[in-house]
Amino acid sequence: MKKLTLIATGLVAVAMGTYLIAGNAPREEAGNLGASNIKQLVQDFSTRKATAESASITSTQLSVSEDGKTAKNYALPDNEFFLSIAPYMEQTHPCATHSLTGCQGEMKDEEFSVTIRDSAGNSVMHKTSIKSQPNGFIDLWLPRDKTYSVTVEHAGKTAKSQISTFEKDDTCITTMQLG
Repeated sequence: MKKLTLIATGLVAVAMGTYLIAGNAPREEAGNLGASNIKQLVQDFSTRKATAESASITSTQLSVSEDGKTAKNYALPDNEFFLSIAPYMEQTHPCATHSLTGCQGEMKDEEFSVTIRDSAGNSVMHKTSIKSQPNGFIDLWLPRDKTYSVTVEHAGKTAKSQISTFEKDDTCITTMQLG
C-alpha cells in the first residue's frame, strides 16, 4: 500500500487515506472505500497524481476503467455532492458528467474568488480563494439536495450561476464565462 498525503479541496479537507496502486491506477482493496479515501482518489485524478484509462464522476459514483471494458465503481458519500466548475474567458466544452481524466478547462492553475450561498441566502463560502487544478477545474464537495448561487471572480471579471446538488444533477459545470 502507498500512503498519500491529502490536500484540502474546496469546502472539505480530506483525511489521511490509503489505497493500493496497480501501476499508476488506483484500485480498491476490499469492496468499498470510505468517504475520505474516495475524496482523495478524486483529488488525485484531478491533480493528475493518479491515472487510469478513464475516470468519471456522476452524482452518486466514481467510475474508473483501466482496460476499456470493465469499470470499477465507487459509491460517493451519501451527504456530499461532488461538483467541478471550469470558469472560462473564451473557450469551453459542453459537459454534464465530469471526466476526471478527460475534461480540460481553459484556466488551469489560476486563483479564483468563490462565493456560494444556499437558496435561503446563507453563506456556504464567502470570497474564498481557490486555485484551479491542472485540468482547469475547481473541485467542490457540497451538501446534497440543495440549490446554490455560485459566484466566481478572477482579474476583475465575474461569472454567476445557479447550481443544485440533487441526484440527477450535473457534476461538470462548464458554462460559467467570466465577463
